[in-house]
Amino acid sequence: MKPRIPATNPLAETRKESEETVDKKIRYQQIIEILTDAKEAMSAKEIAVEMYKKHYVPTSERNFSSPRLTELLKMGIVDCVGKKVCEYTHKTVGVFELCKK
Repeated sequence: MKPRIPATNPLAETRKESEETVDKKIRYQQIIEILTDAKEAMSAKEIAVEMYKKHYVPTSERNFSSPRLTELLKMGIVDCVGKKVCEYTHKTVGVFELCKK
């Protein structure tokens, strides 16, 4: 274990280190591909499951898609078009589609 240096936040440091390992452009392309092929709006978890099935990510954890969806939403590439009960989590979640151009 590497001890915490006083007045620092190890969580912020590890988050930043993790963020730097992700190729966001590739992840954006993967999400856009999945939403392009989708028959209906999808939740972050459903997108992550599809990413896992395509061997883009090592697990179906929603955190592989959720941060990038937020960024794509801010860029105006995807839109949160409603909500539904997720088939995996059984929670009410937002669902996403590509923005209509």
